[in-house]
Amino acid sequence: MDFSKIKAFTFDVDGVFTNGGVFCDLQGELYRTFDAKDGFAIRMACMNGYPVGIITGGRSVSIRERFRTSGVPTDDVYLGSRDKVEDFDRFCRRHGLQRDEVLFIGDDIPDIPVLAVCGCAACPSDAVPEVRETCDFISDCPGGRGCVRQVVETVMKSQGTWNFNVAEYKRRF
Repeated sequence: MDFSKIKAFTFDVDGVFTNGGVFCDLQGELYRTFDAKDGFAIRMACMNGYPVGIITGGRSVSIRERFRTSGVPTDDVYLGSRDKVEDFDRFCRRHGLQRDEVLFIGDDIPDIPVLAVCGCAACPSDAVPEVRETCDFISDCPGGRGCVRQVVETVMKSQGTWNFNVAEYKRRF
């Protein structure tokens, strides 16, 4: 797989950063668990100049906060997305990118339209069959268990940009 054109990363949340499970309290607040290594990969991408976007059907404000702490600007977190291609195109315009310069990771049926138009379509190992058939890259890892880390690290290492700068990390995070 040639990742040389990829300049940005975009992601679904549930089933990609999480295992798809959602906890709900008596007040209706939803809770998700995220893999810390996936979060570090997002920080590495942000520190090394890659725009990162979150395009999710989830509506919980906690999603926006989770990614803000990883370096993703709140304007690049699209909550309650019902037309993910529309939000993907908005992200591309915001960063002056062409669709074929942006990787997207998704795991379920609502992600297929974006996976069909992005530059590199990727998914976790436990994505639904229709998604796996659409993707260019299938992670060895399931959602919520390192698939984001594997994909981001693979792309960045292939481009020679997987570089950890302690001073920049300390300044930004």
